[in-house]
Amino acid sequence: MNIVITGASKGIGKALTKKFAINGNKIFICARNKTALKNAADEINKKNKNILVQYFAADISKKSSAEKFSNWIKDKNITPDILINNAGNFLPGSIFNEPEGTLEKMIAANLYSAYYVTRALLPAMMKKKSGHIFNMCSVASLKAYSNGGSYSISKHALMGFSKNLREEMKPYKIKVTTVYPGAVYTSSWESSGVAASRIMEVNDIVEIIFAASLLSPQACVEEIIIRPQQGDLP
Repeated sequence: MNIVITGASKGIGKALTKKFAINGNKIFICARNKTALKNAADEINKKNKNILVQYFAADISKKSSAEKFSNWIKDKNITPDILINNAGNFLPGSIFNEPEGTLEKMIAANLYSAYYVTRALLPAMMKKKSGHIFNMCSVASLKAYSNGGSYSISKHALMGFSKNLREEMKPYKIKVTTVYPGAVYTSSWESSGVAASRIMEVNDIVEIIFAASLLSPQACVEEIIIRPQQGDLP
């Protein structure tokens, strides 16, 4: 299968790339940092007989960069079987005191990135009448959290995008799954002081997405809500 994963240079995106590559799929990834992206692709490709991971550095929160990434895929005559909109960012703060411009940055990183790439790649998927789109939301899409501010607003918006897309794609037999992870132990948590045993592992998210991708064409997991066993962090 042909799989497109955004925000794939580290964390969940990189782990998803590894998982799908191990199972023999061709992966097309992007992220802003070209060096980190190349290192991720090289690391995964070294463990496989064939070059399964190809990369393109792009800041897809910007429409022009998202178009370049999408056109790179189109130029290869690739129709995605799976598109995972994983690119995103987190800036903490409250609505009343966060720095000016935070909302615009969060909407661009967490909503526009998925919107731009999805719109560009959908026509080929719709013509083929198959495919699966995963949108990486957050439990912050479902509930307001202190210090969530514009991040939470942007993730609520991404949830709305995903729900609407699900309805639109039913006639085209394209699945849409919205993923709502709680706290996951990635590099951003290493200096937080929170014990790794308190929050989820990256592979918890990877395994459940991979499992959802394997269902029959007539079954669609619409939503995945996954939290640490003891619940969200206070």
